[in-house]
Amino acid sequence: MTRCLPPSPADEKRVCSLARPGQRRASLAQHAGARSVPELPEVEVVRRGLASSITGRQISGVRVLHPRPVRRHLAGPADFEVQVTGRTFAEPRRRGKYVWLPFTDGDAILAHLGMSGQFRLADAAAPLVPNTRIIFAFADGGPGLRFVDQRMFGGLSVSPGGAELPREIAHIGRDPFDPEFDLAGTVARLRRRDTVIKRALLDQQLVSGIGNIYADEALWVARMHYARPTHNMSRGQAAGVITAAASVMSNALDDGGTSFDALYVNINGSSGYFDRSLAVYGREGKPCPRCGTLIRREPFMNRSSYRCPRCQRSPRGFKIQSAMREHSRKNEG
Repeated sequence: MTRCLPPSPADEKRVCSLARPGQRRASLAQHAGARSVPELPEVEVVRRGLASSITGRQISGVRVLHPRPVRRHLAGPADFEVQVTGRTFAEPRRRGKYVWLPFTDGDAILAHLGMSGQFRLADAAAPLVPNTRIIFAFADGGPGLRFVDQRMFGGLSVSPGGAELPREIAHIGRDPFDPEFDLAGTVARLRRRDTVIKRALLDQQLVSGIGNIYADEALWVARMHYARPTHNMSRGQAAGVITAAASVMSNALDDGGTSFDALYVNINGSSGYFDRSLAVYGREGKPCPRCGTLIRREPFMNRSSYRCPRCQRSPRGFKIQSAMREHSRKNEG
């Protein structure tokens, strides 16, 4: 299946800044506004770290230090500790932005990182880092696992029978890295929707794992405006956007994900570096790495969208529709 306006390989992995990592992250965080929930690459980095660190290890004890991160475990913190102790982890798995830690007996711990959730490995004698919420100790006496969450929008819960796929996330669509991801079927469903392309990309039931950062980056690679209607897209155009998203996320995964601040780290506490390769996200007022036109930041779905106005031209009627919405909003006010 061919793409419309295929991006060059250089477009798919463009290094946009030579600033030092700390300077670059501070600038991005300032321009991007509110923190984002970790997307597929960041969650996959965590899953891989967990897979190499906890698979096959038996839990000897659990301490819940704050009840909020286990609020979705309805039986409460004490029951969570009892339910988990003595079980053995199988290899961690992921779908979209969710990761789960299967047990060898068929149950699982379902984890959502929220905005600031982290898994960290540490020796039992190591001091607790700030905002440590749950501690797992292992029977082999090796490094323990800690769940750290500053804002506590994330959390853990036991999912009975959830080793293969927790029922709590069964409605989440497959992501582009899933071996059973159906590109043709996803394209067909996308084209049947009466919506715009960025809203479709953010719909986790259609295709999971893509959030605001990688949606903007994928649309830049595909040279497509975020408000392009999906119903009149060709198969090639629709497939090209999804393929671009997969490519951008794959490149981000190679760089350890995107880290704007200390809240985005892997299980060893290291940050990813894909923020230095972002083409448009968080780069308002800076030159497009492809054509030099200044990047714009525009409101979209109570968040921001970043685009190049030359590479990603507005669809026909978009300016008129935007003006009508703004006029309606002011009249309502």
